[in-house]
Amino acid sequence: PRVCVVGSGPAGFYTAQHILKHHGGALVDIYEKLPVPFGLVRFGVAPDHPEVKNVINTFTQTAQSERCAYYGNVTVGRDVTVPELQRAYHAVVLSYGAEDNRVLGIPGENLAGVYSARAFVGWYNGLPENRGLKPDLSCETALILGHGNVALDIARILLSPLQLLRKTDITDSSLAALACSKVKRVWLVGRRGPLQVAFTIKELREMINLPGARAVLDPADFTGLQSAVKDAPRPRKRLTELMMKAALEKPVEVQTGAAAPREWGLKFQRSPQAVLPSADGSRARGVRMALTRLEGSGDSAKAVPTGDVEELECGLVLSSIGYRSLPLDPAVPFDSGRGVIPNSSGRVAGVPGLYCSGWVKRGPTGVIITTMNDSFDTAQSVLEDLQGGVLDVSPSREGFGLVESILRSRGVRPVSFSDWQKIDAAEVARGKAAGKPREKIVDPAEMLQIIGH
Repeated sequence: PRVCVVGSGPAGFYTAQHILKHHGGALVDIYEKLPVPFGLVRFGVAPDHPEVKNVINTFTQTAQSERCAYYGNVTVGRDVTVPELQRAYHAVVLSYGAEDNRVLGIPGENLAGVYSARAFVGWYNGLPENRGLKPDLSCETALILGHGNVALDIARILLSPLQLLRKTDITDSSLAALACSKVKRVWLVGRRGPLQVAFTIKELREMINLPGARAVLDPADFTGLQSAVKDAPRPRKRLTELMMKAALEKPVEVQTGAAAPREWGLKFQRSPQAVLPSADGSRARGVRMALTRLEGSGDSAKAVPTGDVEELECGLVLSSIGYRSLPLDPAVPFDSGRGVIPNSSGRVAGVPGLYCSGWVKRGPTGVIITTMNDSFDTAQSVLEDLQGGVLDVSPSREGFGLVESILRSRGVRPVSFSDWQKIDAAEVARGKAAGKPREKIVDPAEMLQIIGH
């Protein structure tokens, strides 16, 4: 059986890995729109979290299996359509993730100084489409809307000492911009309370221990939570206790006599109403927020406006309220309300032989391990359908042979995995010269030049 996977992030690679491992004869082709593989492991994971990127070694093993092939620089939906892939393969799995961000839907969100977390993370991680972002870091206070791990990542990158970032694979141009940054205070704002934050304890602990930055948490925000958290699941309990401890601890400066040059804090039960323009209307100068109260408890608690508002001055606003998947091809059903492909255990509703895995299957939540389990689940559906005869493998399919002639007729030259390894070697060599693990190439044209395309 010939199987094709669209997208080379964790969802795509884990799906391919599981099929290859549990079916001794399956051939899997992975398509990726960028010349370079690994999706959010390369472009989402923070530069100072190199250990999280170790999964790349596993993905490389998968790509080097003689029954697996990688075709980068191919945009499915444009260079080749999903129906064309369905004619070439017995099964097609869509694992292309979430390429867009949710919008706030409030006045002023298009002012200069307002960025989506997705674009900002893409900028410091070398995602080609965000290389020209040039965020303005000339203000002292930044406001991040959202209480997830991405929000903490951004706060940490904005406040980290440069000598820590210099040793990472952060891009050269973003390092230069951060070196001139005036940002010294970062507020992370959420609509709900401390019991509903979405970040995890590891990220919070890292932020609390960040050298040269102090946490500013209001003890009043945690009143009465000791009893509320008693019966909470252990991870939630430990996370809340760590926030409470940080709120009650005396700042270090009392002991040393020197104030930390930078600070960050969490603000709760505030919902953004508008980004406020500067006097000349050209850029953001703050955010007006509705104060909220919580109805219900736990993860299902809803934030309801109380009628009170407050304004927070800031020159940089980063919206970290989630990523969003986009429809890929008119032939594929898409639930635009939920931003997912309607499916059951990864089987796309009403289209036999078409599957999905990862964020486009279940929504943009969870860490790499969540995506791994989810992708194994989809791969299992493919294997069951192969075994149960749901997928007819009697007609032989040409796989890449057919796709190649389609791409050639459209002037598209795919990038192979060994091509990627040349780009990889070039990045590692440039990084070595600068004393870092790699210097990412951010321009696709330059990537293609290296491999002689």
